[in-house]
Amino acid sequence: MMTIKTTNLGFPRLGRKREWKKAIEGYWNNKISKDELDETLQNLHRENLLLQKNYGLDSVPVGDFSLYDHILDTSLLFNIIPERFQGRDVNDDLLFDIARGNKEHVASALIKWFNTNYHYIVPEWDNVTPKVQKNALLERFNYAKSLNINAHPVIVGPITFVALSKGGHQSFDEKVRTLLPLYIEVFESLIQAGAETIQVDEPILVTDKGAELEAITREAYDAFAGAEVSNKLIIQTYFERANVQFLSHLPVKGLGLDFVHDNGHNLQQIENGDLDRSKTLFAGIIDGRNVWAADIEAKKSLIEKLSQYSDDLYINPSSSLLHVPVSLDDETLDDTVREGLSFATEKLEELDALKRTINDNNTEKFDTFKAQYERFQNQDFKNLDYDFDRVRSQRASAFAERKVLQQRRLNLPDLPTTTIGSFPQSPEVRKKRADWKNNRITDEAYDTFLKDEIKRWIEIQEDIGLDVFVHGEFERNDMVEFFGEKLQGFLVTKFGWVQSYGSRAVKPPIIYGDVKWTAPLTVDETVYAQSLTDKPVKGMLTGPVTILNWSFERVDIPRATVQDQIALAINEEVLALEKAGIKVIQVDEPALREGLPLRKEFHEAYLEKAVHSFK
Repeated sequence: MMTIKTTNLGFPRLGRKREWKKAIEGYWNNKISKDELDETLQNLHRENLLLQKNYGLDSVPVGDFSLYDHILDTSLLFNIIPERFQGRDVNDDLLFDIARGNKEHVASALIKWFNTNYHYIVPEWDNVTPKVQKNALLERFNYAKSLNINAHPVIVGPITFVALSKGGHQSFDEKVRTLLPLYIEVFESLIQAGAETIQVDEPILVTDKGAELEAITREAYDAFAGAEVSNKLIIQTYFERANVQFLSHLPVKGLGLDFVHDNGHNLQQIENGDLDRSKTLFAGIIDGRNVWAADIEAKKSLIEKLSQYSDDLYINPSSSLLHVPVSLDDETLDDTVREGLSFATEKLEELDALKRTINDNNTEKFDTFKAQYERFQNQDFKNLDYDFDRVRSQRASAFAERKVLQQRRLNLPDLPTTTIGSFPQSPEVRKKRADWKNNRITDEAYDTFLKDEIKRWIEIQEDIGLDVFVHGEFERNDMVEFFGEKLQGFLVTKFGWVQSYGSRAVKPPIIYGDVKWTAPLTVDETVYAQSLTDKPVKGMLTGPVTILNWSFERVDIPRATVQDQIALAINEEVLALEKAGIKVIQVDEPALREGLPLRKEFHEAYLEKAVHSFK
């Protein structure tokens, strides 16, 4: 069998204990100087690079580390600066102002990165003069070289960059053509500095837009070939299936494919002969978006199969590891669950174990991972007997009938006023919660504080004259994590943070077993708030689709089954609130559309299952 190599597409920026976030926010709040910020981030970047090298990667990515967002970095690299921020030096303060806004100007728009929970800053093309600015990518590549690290630069490709942009009078193709000489200039500088491989991310090609973008994609990469830089380029895709035949015929060194989230289509295309075997194949075989340990025996079989179709094979995560926490090392978890988990660092270990086994017949690490996976699979997490066929998803009465009864009971005006639900989490609220979680104040003291906050905001709503009140949700750290801490089948980590946008980090719960409601979740606070007013106080719940989309979901049973389990658990809380006398209950589903598959052919099935769970 051939020799395989390992690489990575990107590593989390946050740091094991959110050092990245704390440093950046410290700078924003004038608690540290710019020099201190630079030193902290340089140290963290170095740690990330060396960690990946030490786990045996044959090539380590650079360009994935950022002070805010890699798409915004690309905008600044090419001088795609919003008109309202033009005329200033291109530096980190400008980057932060574009991302966050300042006293004079609003920030640029923030949009989800495909169907992940990461968000990027949208490039703006109105009245811009594209050119190569300070080449931070070259600086980071040279820095990795100074650490004796074999690195490959990572940059979002021109097709994806333009597709994620807005504004400007030029057509899509004209914008791409404007950028091509700038990309060539950057590529030439990297190649001159010694780059043997440059990862060019083009995830837009796996979406429904991919087919209509093939002509301009071909034109762009032909231009790179004409400039004699394409023989260093890897066109990288992820999150869905790609058109393997099309990518394989582009004049590039190789291509990267997702073999986790492609529903088997990428492998099928390769087995059908669509891959040019002379091209380097970067095979995304380890899940870059979820936290479960790989079935390492199955991954070994996949590698053996792929090696029959490529003469130069790399294995890597299916996407950047930006979407998972950094490491399990600081977690105190029960071994029965811990052995089934794999964060970013552990995923690098899995790659190393596979490489050692295949290249050197060194199976020590492989056998350890295999045994852990098998022990985890043998755990009985399917411990609840759900009969979903007996669960009714249609109301017994029509809405018109219910509306009359509701109005008779609530006596609300035709257009009642209320708020969405959560009120601002002040620094004092956050401090009290942290003090309570770290046992610096008693349960009684924390409960008293929460009641005081609820009472204060009930009085504010009385003064304003709202018709339906809320209690404010001061006891909740996050609208999903809160429920994950209280429902059976969920696990909440201590340091399982992932970047959502900018310095905003979230800690998604992990769904490891059957989900069950075991005790009231929100009743005490809601009932207390109701005791303070004659106006109806809403019960505030997060819906099953949002909880699932903002959690790390289990993969041993169908997604729809997990969603229905959560729905039944939330329904138990609805019944508990009703029993306690709460007359209005709001169930939030802000992530209903966020979980939509990238391809429209899967939308109808997703939405049908989502609506069924909600009903």
